[in-house]
Amino acid sequence: MRRLIIDTDTASDDAVAIMMAVAAEHVQLEALTIVAGNVTVAQGSLNARYTLQLCGTNLPVYEGCDRPLLRKASTAEWFHGQDGMSDQNYPAPAMHAQSQHAVDALLDRFRREPGEIDLVTLGPLTNIATALAIEPQLAQWVRHCYVMGGAAATLGNVTPAAEYNFWCDPEAASRVMHSGMNLTLIGWELSCGDATLDDDDIQSVLDLGNERARLAIDSNQTALQAVRSLQGQSGLALADPVAMAVALHPDIATRASRHYVDIEIASELTRGMSVVDVNSVMGKTPNATVCFAIDIKRWKQVLLQSLR
Repeated sequence: MRRLIIDTDTASDDAVAIMMAVAAEHVQLEALTIVAGNVTVAQGSLNARYTLQLCGTNLPVYEGCDRPLLRKASTAEWFHGQDGMSDQNYPAPAMHAQSQHAVDALLDRFRREPGEIDLVTLGPLTNIATALAIEPQLAQWVRHCYVMGGAAATLGNVTPAAEYNFWCDPEAASRVMHSGMNLTLIGWELSCGDATLDDDDIQSVLDLGNERARLAIDSNQTALQAVRSLQGQSGLALADPVAMAVALHPDIATRASRHYVDIEIASELTRGMSVVDVNSVMGKTPNATVCFAIDIKRWKQVLLQSLR
C-alpha cells in the first residue's frame, strides 16, 4: 500500500482532493500539512479538519508557513470565497490541529522513513522549500512528489503567464524545482476544457446523495462562478482533484515526459511562470516529469468513485 502526505492551502478544490485521497483503498493517507495560499493557514487548517471530520477520520493536521518566503501573502478569496469554501458556513470541526509546526513534522516523518512516503502538494510550495532549506536531504527522503502547480507551455490562471501556486511563492517553487526531488508536475490547464465538470457531471456528483458529494459541489460554487466569468470555462475546473487523480493513478496521465523546468522569479510580468524546455534547447538535465494530457473520462470516473 502506498503511503501519502498532502501539503495543502485547503480551500474548495483542495477539500475534494483530500476526500479522494481518504477514499483511495490502495493509499494510506498519513497526515496533512497546511500552508498559506488560497486562504490563511488558520482558515486552511479549519477547512482541512472539517473535511477530514466529514470523512470520519482524525488524521493529524499540522499548520505551517503563514506567508511566502519573500513575498507578501496573496490569498484567493475572489476565487474560493472568504472562507475558501464558498462561504457555506460549515461548522467548526471538533478535532484540533497538532502543536508541531508543519515543516518540522515533514522533516521528522520523511527522515524517519526515507524513500517510503509520497508527497502531494496542492498549494504554494513554501512549507516544502522551507524544509529543504533546513535539510536538503529531504529531496532524497521523499519517494515521489506530485505537484499541482504551473502551466506547461500554456496560459496562466492568475496572470497571463503563471498559475496561482507558483505565482504566490515563486522562490519556493524554484527551490523545490532545483532540489533534486523526484517531481511530477500537474499543471492547472489539465483541469480545463473537457476536463471541467459540466452540468451533467455536477448532477452526477449530487446524485450520489451523501455529505461528501454535496461538499464537493457546494463548496465550489464561488469557484464555478469565477471560472465561468473570469476564465471563460463552461464548467467547474478542479485543478487539485485532477492532480490528486494523477497522484493516485499515475496512468491517468496519458502524455508525460521529462524536461528541464525553471521558475521565473525576477520579472513581475512573468512572475511564477513555469518555463518548460520542451525542445531541450537549453541543454540542461531534466528535473521534472511534466504532464501534458490526461484521460479525462477516467479522471471523472475516479472522482465519482471517490465520493460514493
